Amino acid sequence: MVIDWFDEHARDLPWRRPDAGAWSVMVSEFMLQQTPVSRVLPVHAEWLARWPRPADLAEESPGEAVRAWGRLGYPRRALRLHAAATAIAQQHGGEVPHEHAELLALPGVGEYTAAAVASFAYGRRHIVLDTNVRRVFARVVTGVEYPPNATTAAERRTAGALLPADEETAARWAAATMELGALVCGARSPACGACPVAGRCAWRLAGSPAHDGPARKGQSYAGTDRQVRGRLLAVLRASTGPVPKAALDTVWHEPVQRARALDGLVADGLVEPLDGDLFRLPV
Repeated sequence: MVIDWFDEHARDLPWRRPDAGAWSVMVSEFMLQQTPVSRVLPVHAEWLARWPRPADLAEESPGEAVRAWGRLGYPRRALRLHAAATAIAQQHGGEVPHEHAELLALPGVGEYTAAAVASFAYGRRHIVLDTNVRRVFARVVTGVEYPPNATTAAERRTAGALLPADEETAARWAAATMELGALVCGARSPACGACPVAGRCAWRLAGSPAHDGPARKGQSYAGTDRQVRGRLLAVLRASTGPVPKAALDTVWHEPVQRARALDGLVADGLVEPLDGDLFRLPV
């Protein structure tokens, strides 16, 4: 039912097309973490046009990856993707590995990303649990509105029990359940009338009880260190050379928070300090 629904309703996304290639899939998976598809689409297109292969990115400095990341947020992902591309170029002949273990061994690649790339790029059978899939399983199988804040062993058991045995079908199932969570079983306003498994949904059949577990993590931004870091990086991305600290001081009014944010960027490897109170993206 879910796969049939997916065949009819799946979005036409560039990393899903038959000619996309594993590198396109990997780039999309890094970019889509905590970022909506609408914001990823233009950056993904620009990235693939500039760096169509992992080796092309590996030849650039990490700072160029951070610059091209633009305003996607969580820019450490750009550094991790650059590190993964470098490892692919040096250790795998420039080709994104097929095997889950080899993907997992790449810098910056965790369990979810390794499973997603192996499944979506190569049609392998893996449990792929992102936020959307976990929410679908929480509602349909467990009967609660939201999954726990962190993935549990029980969720993995549920996902494993539902995963089709055939590799090709399993890969399609992984994409289908993810799309169902993104388009129908939304976090705030689930469209139960459009859901292909609404008649089997334990949460709906129980009367859609409100969440009574631990508070869900918020996504506040305004006034946070994340906002200050973003403003500092915007100045550095716009410059072709080192930027004096005086120019960075103009982006935020509160000096203690501004200094903390800048120190954090340096500690994360996103910014390099130079003599003379100058700063630049990493080279």
